[in-house]
Amino acid sequence: MNAPSHPRIPLLDLDLLRTLVAIAETGSFSAAASVVHRTPSAISMQVKKMEEILGKPVFVRDSRSVSLTADGAFLLEHARRMLAMNRDAVARFVAPEVQGVVRLGAPDDAAERFLPNMLRNFAETHPMVTVDVCVDGSARMIDMLGEGELDLTLITAEAGFSGGQGAEVLFREKLVWAARRGGIAASRKPLPISVWEEGCVWRQAGVDGLDAQGREWRIAFQSAHISGQRAAILADLAVAPIPESSIGGEVVEAPARFGLPRLPKYALGLMVRSDPSDAVSAAADHLRASFAGR
Repeated sequence: MNAPSHPRIPLLDLDLLRTLVAIAETGSFSAAASVVHRTPSAISMQVKKMEEILGKPVFVRDSRSVSLTADGAFLLEHARRMLAMNRDAVARFVAPEVQGVVRLGAPDDAAERFLPNMLRNFAETHPMVTVDVCVDGSARMIDMLGEGELDLTLITAEAGFSGGQGAEVLFREKLVWAARRGGIAASRKPLPISVWEEGCVWRQAGVDGLDAQGREWRIAFQSAHISGQRAAILADLAVAPIPESSIGGEVVEAPARFGLPRLPKYALGLMVRSDPSDAVSAAADHLRASFAGR
C-alpha cells in the first residue's frame, strides 16, 4: 500500500527575503533595488513571486509609498531572523577577519537569562571581537544608544511601553503574576506588588491591569533586578509581574482563585546604531540568530 502523499510546502529563498527586508527598510521598490543591486522591475517580479508562493499580499502599494500588510509584518520578522541565521553560520568560517569592540546594552533579566550562552557562543565564533555589556533600564539604554555610548542594545518593549519605536522584535513572551507556592501575598488588601521604577514594562503592564480591575495595590518591594523580584516573592512579601519562563521551584504563577488580571506579552527588542561596524553587525546577527532558535 502506498503511503499517502502530502503537498510539499514551498520554500522562500533567502534572495526573496533579503528583498523583502530591503523594501521594508527603505520604503520603496526603487530604493530597495539599489540596496540589493537589482533593477526596480526585478524587485517587482520578486515581490510578485513571493506573494504567489504565499497566496497573500505582503505589501500595500500606492503612488507614493509602500507599506507592509499584517502578513508582511509577520514575514519581515521571519526574514530578518533567517538572514541573520545564515550570516551567523557563514561567520563561523570568516569570523577571524572580524575584530573590534562592541558595546552592548541589556536589561537585567535578559543579561541573566539569555546572554551567558549567547555571548559564550559568540566568543567561540568571533574570537577577535570583545563585547562590553552594560546592564541598565530600557529607557536609559535607548538614550545611551542615541548618545553614542552603546553600539546596540536589547530592550524590553511593548506591554504599555512607548519608548521602543523602531526596535526590531527578537522574542515575545507572556507575563504572569508570580507568587510563592502556598503563599498568601496574593490575598492581601491592598495587593502588595514587587516592581521597578516607572517606565518598566513589567510594572506598567501589572499596574494597568490592576487599575483596570479597580483593585487596590501598594508597592511593597522595589528592585531593578529579577533576582530581587524573586526574593520578594519567595519571602511572600509580594506578587510580581514577571516573564513566564522565570517561573520555577517555589515561584509559581498565582492561582486563578486570586483573580489577578491577565497580563499581555512583552517583547525583547533590538536597537542598533545607524552606522554599525562589522563587529557590531556580527554581534547583532548573532543575537537575531540566537533568539530565532528559541
